[in-house]
Amino acid sequence: MEAIKNGGPNIGPQESPSDILADTAEENKSLFLLKSANKWMEIAATMPDPKRLFDAFWNEGELCILFADTGAGKSLLAVQIGVGIASGKARLLEMDAQPPQPVLYFDFEMGPKQFENRYKDGNGFTFTFPEDFYRVEINPDGEIPAGANEEAHYFKELERAIADSGARVVIVDNITYLDLRNGNEKAREALPLMKYLKRLKKRHGLSILALAHTPKRDQHKPISQNDLQGSKMLINFCDAAFAIGQSCREEGIRYLRQVKQRQCAQRYGVGNVVLCQIEKLGGFTGFTKKGFGDENEHLRERKKKDVERMIVDLKKRCPNISDRKIAERLGTYPMEVGRVLKEHRDELPAPDFDPAQIESQAAMDLNEEEDETG
Repeated sequence: MEAIKNGGPNIGPQESPSDILADTAEENKSLFLLKSANKWMEIAATMPDPKRLFDAFWNEGELCILFADTGAGKSLLAVQIGVGIASGKARLLEMDAQPPQPVLYFDFEMGPKQFENRYKDGNGFTFTFPEDFYRVEINPDGEIPAGANEEAHYFKELERAIADSGARVVIVDNITYLDLRNGNEKAREALPLMKYLKRLKKRHGLSILALAHTPKRDQHKPISQNDLQGSKMLINFCDAAFAIGQSCREEGIRYLRQVKQRQCAQRYGVGNVVLCQIEKLGGFTGFTKKGFGDENEHLRERKKKDVERMIVDLKKRCPNISDRKIAERLGTYPMEVGRVLKEHRDELPAPDFDPAQIESQAAMDLNEEEDETG
Protein backbone atom coordinates (compact mmCIF):
# COMPACT_ATOMS: atom_id res chain seq x y z
CA MET A 1 0.00 0.00 0.00
CA GLU A 2 2.94 2.31 0.67
CA ALA A 3 3.90 2.12 -3.02
CA ILE A 4 0.47 3.37 -3.94
CA LYS A 5 0.77 6.29 -1.54
CA ASN A 6 4.12 7.36 -2.96
CA GLY A 7 3.52 6.58 -6.64
CA GLY A 8 -0.13 7.38 -7.22
CA PRO A 9 -1.54 10.82 -7.93
CA ASN A 10 -3.08 12.55 -4.93
CA ILE A 11 -6.58 13.97 -5.18
CA GLY A 12 -8.31 16.62 -3.18
CA PRO A 13 -11.70 16.24 -1.51
CA GLN A 14 -14.47 15.62 -4.00
CA GLU A 15 -18.23 15.96 -3.86
CA SER A 16 -20.03 12.75 -3.11
CA PRO A 17 -23.17 11.86 -5.11
CA SER A 18 -25.30 12.80 -2.09
CA ASP A 19 -23.66 16.26 -2.00
CA ILE A 20 -24.69 16.77 -5.62
CA LEU A 21 -28.23 15.44 -5.24
CA ALA A 22 -29.13 17.07 -1.91
CA ASP A 23 -30.60 20.58 -2.05
CA THR A 24 -29.68 21.47 1.52
CA ALA A 25 -27.12 20.42 4.11
CA GLU A 26 -29.96 19.06 6.24
CA GLU A 27 -31.27 16.94 3.35
CA ASN A 28 -27.78 15.53 2.85
CA LYS A 29 -27.95 14.03 6.36
CA SER A 30 -31.30 12.38 5.70
CA LEU A 31 -31.58 8.71 4.84
CA PHE A 32 -33.84 9.46 1.85
CA LEU A 33 -33.78 12.08 -0.91
CA LEU A 34 -37.33 13.12 -1.85
CA LYS A 35 -37.95 14.91 -5.16
CA SER A 36 -40.57 14.84 -7.88
CA ALA A 37 -40.00 12.49 -10.81
CA ASN A 38 -39.57 15.53 -13.08
CA LYS A 39 -36.86 16.90 -10.77
CA TRP A 40 -35.02 13.58 -10.93
CA MET A 41 -35.24 13.73 -14.74
CA GLU A 42 -33.68 17.22 -14.67
CA ILE A 43 -30.86 16.03 -12.41
CA ALA A 44 -30.20 12.96 -14.56
CA ALA A 45 -30.03 15.13 -17.70
CA THR A 46 -27.06 17.02 -16.21
CA MET A 47 -25.12 13.83 -15.52
CA PRO A 48 -22.85 12.31 -18.16
CA ASP A 49 -23.94 9.03 -19.72
CA PRO A 50 -21.94 6.14 -18.25
CA LYS A 51 -19.17 4.82 -20.48
CA ARG A 52 -18.56 1.18 -21.23
CA LEU A 53 -15.54 -0.11 -19.36
CA PHE A 54 -15.82 -3.64 -20.75
CA ASP A 55 -18.31 -3.75 -23.61
CA ALA A 56 -21.85 -4.49 -22.34
CA PHE A 57 -20.53 -6.44 -19.35
CA TRP A 58 -19.43 -3.54 -17.10
CA ASN A 59 -20.30 0.15 -17.29
CA GLU A 60 -18.94 3.18 -15.50
CA GLY A 61 -20.41 3.67 -12.02
CA GLU A 62 -21.48 0.04 -11.62
CA LEU A 63 -20.74 -2.47 -8.89
CA CYS A 64 -20.20 -5.53 -11.09
CA ILE A 65 -19.48 -9.15 -10.14
CA LEU A 66 -17.36 -11.48 -12.26
CA PHE A 67 -17.73 -15.09 -11.16
CA ALA A 68 -16.39 -18.44 -12.31
CA ASP A 69 -15.05 -21.73 -11.05
CA THR A 70 -11.47 -22.04 -9.79
CA GLY A 71 -8.98 -22.13 -12.66
CA ALA A 72 -11.30 -20.55 -15.23
CA GLY A 73 -9.17 -17.39 -15.52
CA LYS A 74 -11.03 -14.81 -13.40
CA SER A 75 -7.86 -13.05 -12.27
CA LEU A 76 -6.35 -13.06 -15.76
CA LEU A 77 -9.46 -11.47 -17.24
CA ALA A 78 -9.74 -8.92 -14.41
CA VAL A 79 -6.14 -7.76 -14.92
CA GLN A 80 -6.71 -7.63 -18.69
CA ILE A 81 -9.79 -5.43 -18.23
CA GLY A 82 -7.89 -3.20 -15.81
CA VAL A 83 -4.92 -2.82 -18.17
CA GLY A 84 -7.28 -1.81 -20.96
CA ILE A 85 -8.85 0.91 -18.81
CA ALA A 86 -5.49 2.14 -17.48
CA SER A 87 -4.08 2.38 -21.01
CA GLY A 88 -7.24 3.72 -22.65
CA LYS A 89 -7.08 0.90 -25.21
CA ALA A 90 -9.46 -2.06 -25.31
CA ARG A 91 -7.59 -5.37 -25.09
CA LEU A 92 -10.39 -7.90 -25.69
CA LEU A 93 -13.83 -6.38 -26.29
CA GLU A 94 -15.08 -2.88 -27.01
CA MET A 95 -14.88 0.00 -24.56
CA ASP A 96 -15.96 3.60 -25.09
CA ALA A 97 -13.15 5.96 -26.09
CA GLN A 98 -11.73 7.58 -22.98
CA PRO A 99 -8.36 8.79 -21.70
CA PRO A 100 -6.28 6.43 -19.56
CA GLN A 101 -7.27 6.51 -15.91
CA PRO A 102 -5.88 5.00 -12.70
CA VAL A 103 -7.01 1.47 -11.88
CA LEU A 104 -6.53 -0.05 -8.45
CA TYR A 105 -6.27 -3.86 -8.43
CA PHE A 106 -6.55 -5.42 -4.98
CA ASP A 107 -4.84 -8.80 -5.34
CA PHE A 108 -5.68 -11.07 -2.42
CA GLU A 109 -4.83 -14.22 -4.39
CA MET A 110 -1.18 -14.07 -5.51
CA GLY A 111 2.24 -13.02 -4.27
CA PRO A 112 4.66 -10.86 -6.33
CA LYS A 113 6.48 -13.85 -7.88
CA GLN A 114 3.27 -15.57 -8.94
CA PHE A 115 2.10 -12.32 -10.49
CA GLU A 116 5.42 -11.87 -12.32
CA ASN A 117 5.31 -15.39 -13.80
CA ARG A 118 2.00 -14.64 -15.47
CA TYR A 119 3.42 -11.62 -17.29
CA LYS A 120 6.84 -12.89 -18.35
CA ASP A 121 7.53 -15.29 -21.22
CA GLY A 122 10.01 -18.16 -21.46
CA ASN A 123 12.69 -15.87 -22.92
CA GLY A 124 12.56 -13.53 -19.96
CA PHE A 125 10.57 -10.82 -21.77
CA THR A 126 8.41 -8.98 -19.22
CA PHE A 127 5.19 -7.20 -20.10
CA THR A 128 5.24 -3.48 -19.27
CA PHE A 129 2.07 -2.38 -17.51
CA PRO A 130 0.55 1.10 -17.90
CA GLU A 131 1.81 3.52 -15.24
CA ASP A 132 -1.77 4.05 -14.07
CA PHE A 133 -2.32 0.37 -13.24
CA TYR A 134 -1.71 -0.15 -9.53
CA ARG A 135 -1.59 -3.48 -7.73
CA VAL A 136 -2.22 -3.80 -3.99
CA GLU A 137 -1.56 -6.82 -1.80
CA ILE A 138 -1.70 -7.39 1.95
CA ASN A 139 1.41 -6.31 3.83
CA PRO A 140 2.45 -9.42 5.83
CA ASP A 141 4.14 -7.16 8.41
CA GLY A 142 1.18 -4.83 8.74
CA GLU A 143 -0.38 -4.60 12.17
CA ILE A 144 -3.94 -4.03 13.29
CA PRO A 145 -4.10 -1.46 16.10
CA ALA A 146 -4.84 -2.91 19.52
CA GLY A 147 -8.55 -2.96 20.20
CA ALA A 148 -9.47 -2.24 16.58
CA ASN A 149 -12.06 -4.29 14.77
CA GLU A 150 -10.22 -6.36 12.14
CA GLU A 151 -12.87 -6.07 9.47
CA ALA A 152 -13.36 -2.33 9.98
CA HIS A 153 -9.60 -1.78 9.87
CA TYR A 154 -9.25 -3.63 6.53
CA PHE A 155 -12.08 -1.58 5.05
CA LYS A 156 -10.51 1.65 6.33
CA GLU A 157 -7.16 0.76 4.74
CA LEU A 158 -8.85 -0.22 1.50
CA GLU A 159 -10.55 3.17 1.35
CA ARG A 160 -7.29 4.93 2.12
CA ALA A 161 -5.54 3.20 -0.78
CA ILE A 162 -8.34 4.28 -3.11
CA ALA A 163 -8.11 7.90 -1.98
CA ASP A 164 -4.30 7.98 -2.18
CA SER A 165 -4.18 6.50 -5.69
CA GLY A 166 -6.84 8.77 -7.16
CA ALA A 167 -8.42 5.72 -8.80
CA ARG A 168 -12.07 5.70 -9.74
CA VAL A 169 -11.90 2.15 -11.07
CA VAL A 170 -11.36 -0.58 -8.48
CA ILE A 171 -10.98 -4.35 -8.93
CA VAL A 172 -11.24 -6.63 -5.89
CA ASP A 173 -9.78 -10.12 -6.35
CA ASN A 174 -11.65 -11.54 -4.62
CA ILE A 175 -14.52 -10.77 -2.25
CA THR A 176 -13.97 -14.02 -0.35
CA TYR A 177 -10.97 -12.38 1.31
CA LEU A 178 -12.98 -9.35 2.41
CA ASP A 179 -15.51 -11.60 4.15
CA LEU A 180 -13.22 -12.06 7.13
CA ARG A 181 -15.69 -13.70 9.46
CA ASN A 182 -16.22 -16.98 7.65
CA GLY A 183 -14.06 -16.73 4.54
CA ASN A 184 -16.95 -17.46 2.18
CA GLU A 185 -19.83 -15.83 0.35
CA LYS A 186 -22.72 -17.31 2.32
CA ALA A 187 -25.81 -15.16 1.99
CA ARG A 188 -25.85 -14.08 5.64
CA GLU A 189 -22.26 -12.87 5.44
CA ALA A 190 -22.56 -11.38 1.95
CA LEU A 191 -25.16 -8.77 2.93
CA PRO A 192 -22.92 -6.42 4.99
CA LEU A 193 -20.08 -6.91 2.50
CA MET A 194 -22.19 -5.92 -0.49
CA LYS A 195 -23.69 -2.99 1.43
CA TYR A 196 -20.18 -1.78 2.19
CA LEU A 197 -19.04 -2.03 -1.45
CA LYS A 198 -22.17 -0.21 -2.57
CA ARG A 199 -21.59 2.60 -0.05
CA LEU A 200 -17.97 2.78 -1.16
CA LYS A 201 -19.05 3.09 -4.79
CA LYS A 202 -21.45 5.94 -4.04
CA ARG A 203 -19.18 7.77 -1.60
CA HIS A 204 -16.24 7.96 -4.00
CA GLY A 205 -17.99 7.74 -7.38
CA LEU A 206 -16.32 4.40 -8.14
CA SER A 207 -16.72 1.65 -10.69
CA ILE A 208 -16.07 -1.63 -8.86
CA LEU A 209 -15.42 -5.08 -10.32
CA ALA A 210 -15.58 -7.75 -7.62
CA LEU A 211 -14.47 -11.31 -8.33
CA ALA A 212 -16.31 -14.27 -6.77
CA HIS A 213 -16.34 -18.05 -6.88
CA THR A 214 -18.97 -20.50 -8.06
CA PRO A 215 -19.64 -23.70 -6.16
CA LYS A 216 -19.60 -26.92 -8.15
CA ARG A 217 -22.23 -26.43 -10.84
CA ASP A 218 -24.21 -28.67 -13.18
CA GLN A 219 -22.37 -28.32 -16.49
CA HIS A 220 -25.36 -29.67 -18.37
CA LYS A 221 -27.18 -26.37 -17.74
CA PRO A 222 -26.47 -22.79 -18.89
CA ILE A 223 -24.91 -20.50 -16.29
CA SER A 224 -27.46 -18.64 -14.17
CA GLN A 225 -27.58 -16.32 -11.17
CA ASN A 226 -27.99 -19.39 -8.96
CA ASP A 227 -24.43 -20.47 -9.84
CA LEU A 228 -22.93 -17.58 -7.89
CA GLN A 229 -21.99 -18.62 -4.36
CA GLY A 230 -24.21 -16.70 -1.95
CA SER A 231 -26.20 -15.75 -5.05
CA LYS A 232 -29.30 -14.14 -3.58
CA MET A 233 -27.58 -11.38 -1.59
CA LEU A 234 -24.70 -10.82 -4.01
CA ILE A 235 -26.90 -10.56 -7.10
CA ASN A 236 -29.50 -8.36 -5.41
CA PHE A 237 -26.95 -5.71 -4.43
CA CYS A 238 -24.83 -5.57 -7.58
CA ASP A 239 -25.65 -3.57 -10.69
CA ALA A 240 -24.30 -6.11 -13.17
CA ALA A 241 -22.82 -9.58 -13.22
CA PHE A 242 -21.13 -11.79 -15.78
CA ALA A 243 -19.47 -15.18 -15.72
CA ILE A 244 -16.73 -17.24 -17.34
CA GLY A 245 -17.79 -20.70 -18.46
CA GLN A 246 -15.54 -23.50 -19.67
CA SER A 247 -16.51 -25.47 -22.75
CA CYS A 248 -17.15 -29.17 -22.17
CA ARG A 249 -16.80 -29.92 -25.88
CA GLU A 250 -13.79 -27.86 -27.03
CA GLU A 251 -10.66 -28.12 -24.92
CA GLY A 252 -9.24 -24.77 -23.81
CA ILE A 253 -12.26 -22.73 -24.85
CA ARG A 254 -13.79 -20.34 -22.34
CA TYR A 255 -16.86 -18.22 -22.87
CA LEU A 256 -18.20 -15.00 -21.35
CA ARG A 257 -21.89 -14.35 -20.79
CA GLN A 258 -23.98 -11.71 -19.08
CA VAL A 259 -26.00 -12.82 -16.08
CA LYS A 260 -27.40 -9.47 -14.89
CA GLN A 261 -27.49 -5.98 -16.41
CA ARG A 262 -29.34 -2.76 -15.59
CA GLN A 263 -27.96 -0.02 -17.83
CA CYS A 264 -28.27 -1.79 -21.17
CA ALA A 265 -30.05 -4.64 -22.91
CA GLN A 266 -28.52 -8.09 -22.69
CA ARG A 267 -26.13 -8.57 -25.60
CA TYR A 268 -24.25 -11.67 -24.54
CA GLY A 269 -26.87 -14.13 -23.30
CA VAL A 270 -27.18 -17.87 -23.71
CA GLY A 271 -27.51 -17.64 -27.50
CA ASN A 272 -24.57 -15.26 -28.04
CA VAL A 273 -21.63 -15.89 -25.71
CA VAL A 274 -18.11 -14.59 -26.36
CA LEU A 275 -15.74 -17.48 -27.10
CA CYS A 276 -12.17 -17.04 -25.86
CA GLN A 277 -8.91 -18.86 -25.31
CA ILE A 278 -6.14 -18.10 -22.82
CA GLU A 279 -2.85 -17.31 -24.54
CA LYS A 280 0.46 -15.66 -23.68
CA LEU A 281 1.42 -12.96 -26.17
CA GLY A 282 4.32 -10.56 -25.63
CA GLY A 283 4.69 -11.78 -22.07
CA PHE A 284 1.04 -11.01 -21.30
CA THR A 285 -1.21 -13.92 -20.32
CA GLY A 286 -4.80 -13.13 -21.14
CA PHE A 287 -7.95 -13.93 -23.09
CA THR A 288 -8.02 -13.89 -26.89
CA LYS A 289 -11.41 -13.64 -28.60
CA LYS A 290 -12.21 -16.52 -30.96
CA GLY A 291 -15.72 -15.50 -31.97
CA PHE A 292 -19.26 -15.94 -30.71
CA GLY A 293 -21.46 -18.96 -30.14
CA ASP A 294 -24.43 -20.58 -28.42
CA GLU A 295 -23.77 -21.61 -24.81
CA ASN A 296 -25.79 -24.79 -25.31
CA GLU A 297 -23.15 -25.99 -27.78
CA HIS A 298 -20.52 -25.93 -25.02
CA LEU A 299 -22.43 -27.65 -22.23
CA ARG A 300 -21.92 -31.25 -21.21
CA GLU A 301 -24.13 -33.46 -23.35
CA ARG A 302 -26.84 -35.56 -21.77
CA LYS A 303 -27.95 -38.84 -23.22
CA LYS A 304 -31.06 -38.39 -25.30
CA LYS A 305 -33.13 -40.69 -23.09
CA ASP A 306 -32.08 -38.76 -19.97
CA VAL A 307 -33.14 -35.46 -21.52
CA GLU A 308 -36.49 -36.86 -22.56
CA ARG A 309 -37.15 -38.20 -19.08
CA MET A 310 -36.24 -34.87 -17.50
CA ILE A 311 -38.62 -33.03 -19.85
CA VAL A 312 -41.48 -35.35 -18.98
CA ASP A 313 -40.74 -35.23 -15.23
CA LEU A 314 -40.62 -31.44 -15.22
CA LYS A 315 -43.91 -31.23 -17.10
CA LYS A 316 -45.51 -33.60 -14.60
CA ARG A 317 -44.38 -31.45 -11.67
CA CYS A 318 -45.35 -28.18 -13.39
CA PRO A 319 -48.26 -28.96 -15.73
CA ASN A 320 -48.65 -25.35 -16.88
CA ILE A 321 -45.01 -24.62 -17.70
CA SER A 322 -44.39 -23.65 -21.32
CA ASP A 323 -42.16 -25.54 -23.75
CA ARG A 324 -39.92 -22.49 -23.92
CA LYS A 325 -39.40 -22.42 -20.14
CA ILE A 326 -38.62 -26.14 -20.09
CA ALA A 327 -36.08 -25.66 -22.90
CA GLU A 328 -34.39 -22.78 -21.04
CA ARG A 329 -34.18 -24.78 -17.82
CA LEU A 330 -32.81 -27.96 -19.36
CA GLY A 331 -30.58 -26.39 -22.01
CA THR A 332 -32.44 -27.72 -25.03
CA TYR A 333 -34.78 -26.30 -27.69
CA PRO A 334 -38.56 -25.62 -27.56
CA MET A 335 -39.17 -27.72 -30.68
CA GLU A 336 -37.42 -30.68 -29.07
CA VAL A 337 -39.50 -30.22 -25.91
CA GLY A 338 -42.69 -30.15 -27.98
CA ARG A 339 -41.70 -33.36 -29.80
CA VAL A 340 -40.98 -35.21 -26.55
CA LEU A 341 -44.18 -34.07 -24.85
CA LYS A 342 -46.21 -35.09 -27.87
CA GLU A 343 -44.71 -38.58 -27.75
CA HIS A 344 -45.44 -38.87 -24.02
CA ARG A 345 -48.79 -37.05 -23.94
CA ASP A 346 -50.56 -40.10 -22.44
CA GLU A 347 -48.35 -39.82 -19.34
CA LEU A 348 -49.03 -36.13 -18.74
CA PRO A 349 -51.76 -34.52 -16.63
CA ALA A 350 -54.03 -31.96 -18.26
CA PRO A 351 -53.37 -28.29 -17.42
CA ASP A 352 -55.70 -27.09 -14.68
CA PHE A 353 -55.66 -23.37 -15.57
CA ASP A 354 -57.19 -21.42 -18.43
CA PRO A 355 -54.74 -20.26 -21.14
CA ALA A 356 -54.52 -16.70 -19.80
CA GLN A 357 -53.15 -18.00 -16.49
CA ILE A 358 -50.80 -20.62 -17.80
CA GLU A 359 -47.69 -18.52 -18.44
CA SER A 360 -47.77 -16.66 -15.11
CA GLN A 361 -48.38 -19.86 -13.16
CA ALA A 362 -45.60 -21.60 -15.07
CA ALA A 363 -43.18 -18.90 -14.01
CA MET A 364 -44.18 -19.36 -10.37
CA ASP A 365 -43.81 -23.13 -10.66
CA LEU A 366 -40.36 -22.72 -12.16
CA ASN A 367 -39.23 -20.42 -9.35
CA GLU A 368 -40.44 -22.97 -6.80
CA GLU A 369 -38.51 -25.68 -8.63
CA GLU A 370 -35.31 -23.57 -8.53
CA ASP A 371 -35.73 -22.93 -4.80
CA GLU A 372 -36.12 -26.65 -4.12
CA THR A 373 -33.04 -27.58 -6.14
CA GLY A 374 -30.85 -24.85 -4.61
